[in-house]
Amino acid sequence: MDLLQRVENALDSIRPYLEADGGNVSVEEITPDNIVRLRLLGSCGSCPMSLMTLKAGIEQAILRSVPEIVGIEATNLTDVDDPNAVMPN
Repeated sequence: MDLLQRVENALDSIRPYLEADGGNVSVEEITPDNIVRLRLLGSCGSCPMSLMTLKAGIEQAILRSVPEIVGIEATNLTDVDDPNAVMPN
């Protein structure tokens, strides 16, 4: 199983929790130095808690399942102070 498929499998383990709040995540790329770049989708893309979701949920799921990955980055994190940020319902 290739690296991308293993990362997708790890994400599948937490997707139900993201989807419950109207969000999701997609893999943009895995760099040659094993950094996963993600795009937060739906409400995850505009939620001020997205950094916490990324660090506590998404990052941990990937690193636990795919130890070769050395880092996780989101290409579209919302800042907590962003006036357009919306909390999940």
